Amino acid sequence: MKTFWLIPVLILAGCATAPKEPVKGAYRVYVTNEVSGDLTIIDSANFDVVANVPLGKRPRGIHASRDGKTIYVALSGSPIAGPGVDESKLPPPDKSADGIGVFDIAQNKIVKMVEGGSDPENFDVSLDGKTIYVSNEDAGGLSFVDLTTGKATLTVETGEEPEGVTLTPDGKHVYVTSEGDGTVSVIDVDTRKLLHKIKVGRRPRNVVFTPDGKKAFVNAENDATVLQIDTEKHAVVKTISLGEAGKVKPMGLALSPDSRHLYVSTGRAMNVVTIDTATSKIVSTLEVGKRPWGIGLSPDGKMLFSANGPANDISIIDLATNAILKKVKATGSPWGVLVLPAHQSLP
Repeated sequence: MKTFWLIPVLILAGCATAPKEPVKGAYRVYVTNEVSGDLTIIDSANFDVVANVPLGKRPRGIHASRDGKTIYVALSGSPIAGPGVDESKLPPPDKSADGIGVFDIAQNKIVKMVEGGSDPENFDVSLDGKTIYVSNEDAGGLSFVDLTTGKATLTVETGEEPEGVTLTPDGKHVYVTSEGDGTVSVIDVDTRKLLHKIKVGRRPRNVVFTPDGKKAFVNAENDATVLQIDTEKHAVVKTISLGEAGKVKPMGLALSPDSRHLYVSTGRAMNVVTIDTATSKIVSTLEVGKRPWGIGLSPDGKMLFSANGPANDISIIDLATNAILKKVKATGSPWGVLVLPAHQSLP
């Protein structure tokens, strides 16, 4: 299902807006804007926007290369559509816009595009940095993209409407949520085979792992729940209710560096919920903005950033006080959040 939120490369490369000031902060926050097709960059020194850089059509999923010098962004030429929309009445997709944009941080621009399969939405990067695993929502599969050649080499069937893609900490398996099937598919990255399908509930969105890889958390949007998976048993062992189904719609997930807290954005409920992972209890709820989607944490785990799509802003949250420190205006439906340490080579 298409979400409400996520030009040739040579043209884009020359259109990036110049940063307002040099790098000062310890890290930067990168936010994809699905409707306006660009990247909002926020510096941690004062949490001001330092640049808005064109990317392409419908940028959504965003991840960094393993060396932190490159950002990859999923781009899609498929029209935006919400739940229940008759897709036959939508404009035809622009498949030439589908792909993974390669954004060079030092140059502050898209430098090339690689294949991403049909309608790429989210993805993850292999530990050796050579392969990207991409969910192709309208194709019902996970594509393996070779970054050396820029080509998609194989698509593994996962189930209907795959979305969230997360590599296990040891790099051996990829977990893929399938909204239509209500499952999480476990794929072996070496054999490129589907090993398991775990039933998790209605419209699972994303997966995060504890650093040891023994636990995974997945959100079921239409059930208003977060589920804990035992990755050795390939089974759900706990279900945490966030409220009334239909009113609370868990979307994005982020795990604190010490794994003690799981942060969950709740869509139309407008909150970020904090869960104690030891007790599986909600310890705090904070209203952050209209329909928060992607969330991300600062490297020290002290700040959280929430992309509030319809509100067209990004909430900056001080987790020590559980309060909004600042709201920053985005350019057009912020979707994905990536936080990276700042480097002197940055613009």
